[in-house]
Formats: sequence, structure tokens, C-alpha cells
Amino acid sequence: MSPVPSQLDLLHQTSKIVSSGLSLDEMLKELVRLAVRVTACDACLVYLAEPTGEIVLRASQLPHAAEIGTIRMKMGEGVTGWVAEHKSVVALSAKAASDRRFKNFPGLVEDTYEAFLSVPLISGGDAIGVINMHHKKAHAHTPEQIPLLAFMGEQMGGAIARSRVLDENVRLQEETLEMKRQLETRKFVERAKGILQSKYKLTEEEAYLRLRNESRRLRRPMRELAEAIILAEELAGSNGSRSPEEIRPVLRSVSNEREY
Repeated sequence: MSPVPSQLDLLHQTSKIVSSGLSLDEMLKELVRLAVRVTACDACLVYLAEPTGEIVLRASQLPHAAEIGTIRMKMGEGVTGWVAEHKSVVALSAKAASDRRFKNFPGLVEDTYEAFLSVPLISGGDAIGVINMHHKKAHAHTPEQIPLLAFMGEQMGGAIARSRVLDENVRLQEETLEMKRQLETRKFVERAKGILQSKYKLTEEEAYLRLRNESRRLRRPMRELAEAIILAEELAGSNGSRSPEEIRPVLRSVSNEREY
């Protein structure tokens, strides 16, 4: 077993993680790895606070594919919620499940373990999450371990908070781009519908259904077909010299040449 790192060593390792540019999920994995090294625990779970006020499971040493992101507690609920609410460490050396604050989750085998150490992740004076270490058998946490983990919680808390902000900014940017794409698609479809209405004497609904059915038949996006119709109309010129039947060859040409 690796020796327990000193506070200086832990600061060095934490600084490397903070400055490495890791994603949030990668950073949480590194946090779990460090916690396991400090405590030699049998299991480690990381919960993060959400704007809703809930504490949500986000990382685990043991595989918990179904539980990650779904197990959640209110602030103050269970030992985990209590630690987040009070920003204080809880160390239970034996019979952890008998603690009056304990909340059991059937999907977590860790809840059947004897010893339990829970430490808050602090950023700007607020608890942004909690890290829990579990031992299968009774385990007395040493006076050196608890301050080390509290120190790590403070150091990693700020890094995790910043990473979450960056991830949220990326998500918002992607949502904005998707909204722009949808708006552009709607404009093309509306224009193509107008062309079909004029050439075929269709209602707006009939023009839309024709676009949709052609999209399904050719297995091509509706935007692509709308662009083809607009292109055919522009090629026809302002005098409308090209017949409506000439739209279909353009559609076929576009569907054959573009790859998706």
C-alpha cells in the first residue's frame, strides 16, 4: 500500500490536477484516487450540489452506472446532506448505518460497510459537494487523515466549482448554436413551403407535408430539401421559366451528391 501523502505532497498533487485542464468528470476521478490513497478506503463516492439544492452522486470508486446522476438528497438529508449543510466533517468508525442521520440507498453496497468518513468540498466558503470514504470493516480514522482530507476538500472545491462553470458555459454555447441552426432551418423550410404553395397551388399544410414526405422518402434532412427547392427556384429566374417538374431532378442531384 502506498504511504499516506503529507499535506505538502497532497498540495502538490492537487495543484497538478487543478492546473491540468481536466474535464469535471476526469477531475472527480482524480479526487477519488487521492482520497483512496489518503484513507486506503474500500469505496469512495463524490456528491456535488446542484442549483435545486439537492446533492447528487457524480463519481464513484466502485462501478455505479445506474446510480451516477440519479441518487440525490436534499440539503441536510442523510449524513451526506448534513455534512454539506453544516460544512463539517463526520467520522463514523463503526456501525455507520446506525447513525440517526444515515440514509440508506439499496443501490449502494457502500451503505452496508462499517466505517464512514464524510468531508465537504468547499468553494468560496460554500459547500459545493461532499466526498465520502467507506471501509468494509470498523476503521478508526487517524488524526492525520481527517485534516488532510479537509484540506483536500478545500483545495479541490474551488477547482471543481470553476470546472462546472466552464462546462456550463460550453453547454450554453452549444444550446445557442443549436437554436441558431434550428432558426435557420425554419427560415429555409418556410421559404421552400412558399415556393411549393405558389407552383403547385397548395395550402401551407399541404406544402409542409410534401416536404416532410419527400424528406422521409429520400432519407435526407428537410433543410437540405428546402435548400434544393430554393436553389431550383433561383435557377429558374425571376420569370419563372422553369417548370415545377424540374424541382425533382434538383432534389435527386442534391441527395446523391451530399453525404451524411
